Amino acid sequence: PARPAPLSLSRSSRAFSPSPSTVKLFRLLCACTASQIEHCIDSKMAKACLAWLLTLLSTHCYFSVLAVVLRTTENSPWTDEFNKVELSCLIDSISTTTPRIEWKKITNDGPSYVYFDKKISGDLENRAEIRAPATLVITNATRSDTAKYRCEVTAADDQKSFDEIVIDLTVRVKPVVPKCSVPKSVPFGKSAELSCVEEEGFPKSQYQWFKNREEIPDDPKSNVKFLNSSYTLSAETGTLKFISVRKEDAGEYYCRAKNDAGYAECPAQTMEVYDIDVVGIILGVLVVVMVLLCITVGICCAYKQGYFSRQKQTGNNYKVPSKGDGVDYVRTEDEGDFRHKSSFVI
Repeated sequence: PARPAPLSLSRSSRAFSPSPSTVKLFRLLCACTASQIEHCIDSKMAKACLAWLLTLLSTHCYFSVLAVVLRTTENSPWTDEFNKVELSCLIDSISTTTPRIEWKKITNDGPSYVYFDKKISGDLENRAEIRAPATLVITNATRSDTAKYRCEVTAADDQKSFDEIVIDLTVRVKPVVPKCSVPKSVPFGKSAELSCVEEEGFPKSQYQWFKNREEIPDDPKSNVKFLNSSYTLSAETGTLKFISVRKEDAGEYYCRAKNDAGYAECPAQTMEVYDIDVVGIILGVLVVVMVLLCITVGICCAYKQGYFSRQKQTGNNYKVPSKGDGVDYVRTEDEGDFRHKSSFVI
């Protein structure tokens, strides 16, 4: 049959794909055995179906030659930090000999070029390369490379001149040693809170708590060793809260932060549980009150006995009279306590 006239394809259209009826027709033709071929060809229905099939195949081949079609081997690749990763962008169909290839990094701030005009730019400069025909290879991935990347190919000589694929890259970062907080001692029957924080890992770390090297379950009823304990454990926040501490809760505790890249643990810390001696506390308060009362009574008795009264003035404690009597007094060491001035003698 004659080649059909070209159809107008939009920028976002894809290559032609056979309909379900075409697939059924393929199966029908393949089902015909050698002894049935002549019968199938002679039938009017088979001839009509064969003509329709050839028309579809010729149309599909025509548009495949005049359309740029991209594909990738992995839509969501991942790698650990500082490792190598490939963002595959393969060209399945194209007729243009020199297509324009571009890579863009898509973040919350919008898209930015990482490969343009046959040059690596932006964050990936000196850390990436293009492998023919359009695969982007990052040789030293960092946590900042986690983002969506878009491969765009423009072929001016093709009927469908543009195609693109989006690849979601994840760079995993191993957690660092978490910061753990464990109270050293807790009164029996009181509440207690243990915390664990790690902020470097990506994806976000999940937390596990261990007591005496045995993992603490989320539900205390699921393990006989923790059946008598009453606590809540959050794997997302890393918080372990004891509602009412018991003697059995004493021991060495440590936390583990983990994600897909690995895990890290903080050093073990000991938590002790002690009893509150109510009778001892009451007796201690009474003793202190009695001591204070005795001290107060002793001070009062001392005042009454005059131990804190002012002593009488004697000897050198002589008070010089005021000048209201018109006489001036002058002390000397060799004339006694005082002597008269000449004005008094006259």
